[in-house]
Amino acid sequence: MYEPKHTPPIPTKSFLRRLLVHLAAALALFAGSLAIGMLGYMACEGLPWVDAFLNASMLLGGMGPVDPPQYTAGKLFAGFYALYAGLVFMATAALLFAPVFHRLIHSFHWSEKV
Repeated sequence: MYEPKHTPPIPTKSFLRRLLVHLAAALALFAGSLAIGMLGYMACEGLPWVDAFLNASMLLGGMGPVDPPQYTAGKLFAGFYALYAGLVFMATAALLFAPVFHRLIHSFHWSEKV
């Protein structure tokens, strides 16, 4: 996916484009996860979309739900969605930091052959 260590680092413009692609992927993952959370809260708890948005956002942000689930299906959904939200947080961090870490490590290992 990235350039091997025996090639020079990509130009800054290409690196910024790579960062934007990773940012777009992270935003798509976040938006999809938010949509899943909203649909789950609306289906399992019967919440209106604004309250479903609030609860899903709070779980994705690591804060916890605002409205405690009332039904068994809602409690199960909230528990699994909270576990999923933790994984999404780690995946998003990896998507955003991978190009930066790769460029840093690549600059240490690349040796220009004159």
